[in-house]
Amino acid sequence: MTVARRVEELEQVPRSVALGTFDGVHRGHRAVVRAAVDAGLRPTVVTFHPHPRTALGNRVELLSSLERRLELLRDCGVADVLVVEFTPELAELPPEAFAREVLVAAGAEIVVAGSGFRFGRRRSGDLELLRSLGLDARQVPLVEGVSSTRIRRHAQAGEVEAAARLLGRPLEVDGIVVSGDRRGGTLGFPTANLAVDPNVLVPAFGIYAGAVGDRRAAVSIGVNPHYGGTERRVEAFLLDWEGDLYGKRLVVELWRRLRDERAFGSEAELVEQIARDVEATRAATRPA
Repeated sequence: MTVARRVEELEQVPRSVALGTFDGVHRGHRAVVRAAVDAGLRPTVVTFHPHPRTALGNRVELLSSLERRLELLRDCGVADVLVVEFTPELAELPPEAFAREVLVAAGAEIVVAGSGFRFGRRRSGDLELLRSLGLDARQVPLVEGVSSTRIRRHAQAGEVEAAARLLGRPLEVDGIVVSGDRRGGTLGFPTANLAVDPNVLVPAFGIYAGAVGDRRAAVSIGVNPHYGGTERRVEAFLLDWEGDLYGKRLVVELWRRLRDERAFGSEAELVEQIARDVEATRAATRPA
């Protein structure tokens, strides 16, 4: 899959374009992308970064980093992605100009978007405007009950199974493995400490069953209260695995929230609980 930052970087071919931000690439987003893939022309996504609401000064906890968004779009069968930098100046661009300078210039003949999608200055552009400019603009109905806002609420409450039903896949946290306290190794459960993009949502504090690739993982999100911690950590213990993960990027799936984090009466009690968490992780089922 080709990722372009400027229209000029794209090959000039007829395209079916899925238009949207697609944060999290949830079930509703995938319906839009699938319509573009099935349209018969070169399947292309035009997406925005940073998130439009962020660029306009609002705080948005993203469901996925841009890198992960691109990976998920690739998995949907997209051939090319144009990442448009969303700036206050772009927000003021008349929709007709956006259509000409981005969509038409990229070779779009078919444009697909979700119901209610709007673009351009004061969100004044819609699919009807694109049709008036000669484009085959197609609307994809919303998937009932699915929205990035609802998924965020579930994640913030630790309801990872409910979030997975809307995403169509497990909720994830991804980041680069960095040095931590190395305390897990002394307890017999060495963990990978993840540095997560500060703009990406991290679910509610707690202990989770999940996976990294084909390896199950017991995951701790929180401040490690047993040791009086105050800094949020995301730590994953990969079951039945040994090796050096420092500097590597991990995508951690969260399958089920097992319990709250808490302090224990002794380190021995903590180790016993971690062992139970590991067994619960072995028994956990990946949400569909």
